[in-house]
Amino acid sequence: MTDTGDHRHVRAPSLVDATVPLVALVALIGGSLALFGLAALDGPIQVALILCAMVAALVVLKNGHRWVEVQAAGQRALTSITSALFILLAVGALIGTWNLSGTIPTLVYYGIQVLSPTWYYAATAAICGIVAMSIGSSWTTTGTIGVGLVSIALMLGLSPGITAGAVISGAYLGDKLSPLSETTVLTSQIAGVDVYEHIKRQAWTSLPAFGLAFVLFALIGLFWGPTPTDTGDTTSELTALGDIYWITPLNLLPLVLLAVLSVRKIPASLALMASALFAGALAVFTQHDVVRAFVAEPGLDPVRTGIRAVWQALATGFAMDSGIGDIDRLLSRGGMDSMLLTLWLIIGAVTFGTVLEEFGLINRLIDPLIHAAKGTGRLFAAVFATAFGLNVVAGDQYIALVLPSKVFRAEFAKRGLAPTNLSRLAADSGTVTSPLVPWNSCGAFMSAALGVSTLLYLPFCFFNIASPLLSVAYGFTGFRIERVRPTGAEPADA
Repeated sequence: MTDTGDHRHVRAPSLVDATVPLVALVALIGGSLALFGLAALDGPIQVALILCAMVAALVVLKNGHRWVEVQAAGQRALTSITSALFILLAVGALIGTWNLSGTIPTLVYYGIQVLSPTWYYAATAAICGIVAMSIGSSWTTTGTIGVGLVSIALMLGLSPGITAGAVISGAYLGDKLSPLSETTVLTSQIAGVDVYEHIKRQAWTSLPAFGLAFVLFALIGLFWGPTPTDTGDTTSELTALGDIYWITPLNLLPLVLLAVLSVRKIPASLALMASALFAGALAVFTQHDVVRAFVAEPGLDPVRTGIRAVWQALATGFAMDSGIGDIDRLLSRGGMDSMLLTLWLIIGAVTFGTVLEEFGLINRLIDPLIHAAKGTGRLFAAVFATAFGLNVVAGDQYIALVLPSKVFRAEFAKRGLAPTNLSRLAADSGTVTSPLVPWNSCGAFMSAALGVSTLLYLPFCFFNIASPLLSVAYGFTGFRIERVRPTGAEPADA
């Protein structure tokens, strides 16, 4: 056996070791928010997360690990988010070309005439729930239908924050209850539960939570909606949209293509990009005036004008200068470069979380929670605290979903709690709360796609707040808690 000369002694992390990176996270994130407010997401929080990753790396090096191990963990972190990065870039491209082709303006044009402002928030949640359940993806639902619904809300004088909360509430309901959802399948596999049994158990918390959310959105619409004067002002915007674009159902073909590809389980990034490219090609034939005005170079021939318009919309987004402020703000969005700040955020958060996970710092914090959870209710609360804490610390819903499912599985079996309890609780606590954290990959995506700050929509994600609270409450009350024979237990005497 070759002697490498490296005789370092690797020490297990202490509780202090595990706490130091968390203290750094609280101090740096809190400091960035205090100094910059909502603008903290435009760079300061990203810097804070990179610094937190460096603090965690120093703790790991202090315990005897080599830098090459830390570097390898960082590489695995980036590998784990490759799919999310491509989805984000594809959504940015899609928003740009959907505005160029008139897909989003057509959704807005028809939506304003069909959807009542009074019931808009509730209808938004229901629509997104149905779409997400059909295609099995909260991200795709939010990045397409959700974008259109937020745009309609802006034109109607409705709150974009409340609308975004309704979009996310519906999207995550559908994602949780769809057998096509990768997080639903993953949760059931890790917990050792049949996917359809897992979905049935999730319905016990998801449907009541969504029912509560739907009622709250309906009440807000009834008592906190726009005044008749506000909604009456949309006539000029509708006329302007009709003057700028050729409004026709043909403009919705990119949406139809996306739905077909999603149902056929084409990978999300490929489906989104295919729809974006198709929308760009469609714009060349259906929106001649818009394409020429966007490129603004009269000397170019039609072919080069069309290629340049599509390419520019994919890269830097679409821009409109109609002279009507509401129209210009609505349509001047998108492009892959609009997602770069979000990518920076996700890279920093997931790298930090991966270092904590792979070098045992997270487990060092979780073990005391397990030992302190004496009753079923406290055990359920410990799972929720772990999953939500991982969404905050690790910045990725998959870590927040997988790790608690693995760590608590033996404890649930030891206490005679059926694995269906854990699969439901992990999904309620890990998947559903992920969009509530600004630097989590899901929170960053939702904010970037919808154009609404996480801190603005968070109070209105009623489903995402109610679902985990109901799940924990079931643990304390014993309601809908399924039991099995404890691991290693002998059959009870008659």
